[in-house]
Amino acid sequence: MRDFYYLIPIALVLGVAGLLVFLWSLRNGQYEDLDGAAERILLDDDVPLKEPGKLKD
Repeated sequence: MRDFYYLIPIALVLGVAGLLVFLWSLRNGQYEDLDGAAERILLDDDVPLKEPGKLKD
């Protein structure tokens, strides 16, 4: 029973900290562009580093 006296305040502090981090991320625009990352993988802007078969001089 004595353990609950320690666990309840710890759980409340962690819950409030999680809520504050979530609210901070909302204010800083972390959830503004949800489709951008999903569509970015479909775009092909990859540039090869070197042509196959050629050695660097």
